[in-house]
Amino acid sequence: MSGIVEPAQTGVAARRRPGEHAASGVPEEPGEPDLPLRRALLDAALKVFTERGYADAGLAEIAAHSGIPVGSLFQHYGGKRGLYLALWEEFREEQERRTAAALAAARSRGVDDPVAVFTAGARAYLDGIWNNRPLGRLLAEDDGPAGFDTLRRQWDRAWVRRNARLLQVDERHRAGRVRVIVLTTVIGGAARELGDCADETEAREIVDEVCGILTHLSTPPG
Repeated sequence: MSGIVEPAQTGVAARRRPGEHAASGVPEEPGEPDLPLRRALLDAALKVFTERGYADAGLAEIAAHSGIPVGSLFQHYGGKRGLYLALWEEFREEQERRTAAALAAARSRGVDDPVAVFTAGARAYLDGIWNNRPLGRLLAEDDGPAGFDTLRRQWDRAWVRRNARLLQVDERHRAGRVRVIVLTTVIGGAARELGDCADETEAREIVDEVCGILTHLSTPPG
């Protein structure tokens, strides 16, 4: 779930053609009039998943919290798995927008050092984790729908490749590839720690510490 992404990767769901499903299997998004209904269902699903865990969450309870019939839940998301994956896609896309904006802002200020740009993106990503920690905690748990671990690993590998491009690392060289994997893992570990922070002061200390570590580890030896 960790990593930095370039601006070109944002808005995937927004560009999906009618009738086309996302790679994760989330049902296509309905039209604009259904936005409040979808928001209510996703908010209710997040509440129930967070309180009970994915495995023990019930569709009837999610529907009751949302005030929307179970039939509408199935119509829009196909069930519990669809709700979970929709939350995941929403989280990823928001994190992509946040980090892409940070990368663009750094470059607009004339920052061209790959390590500095990467660290700016990492800070934005971790800030997003703190701001959306209930969902971040949920997605970090090993309690998702069948097949979710595979999707998460695929996305993590894609993020490692993007981070390598951002840091201008030649992935054909094993040492450079391992360095990028370590950096991405550090961000993921920090994201999990942020989910358990007591307050914003502690969260800021963690983000500052991790960005310092990333700067140190990102600098090529020699």
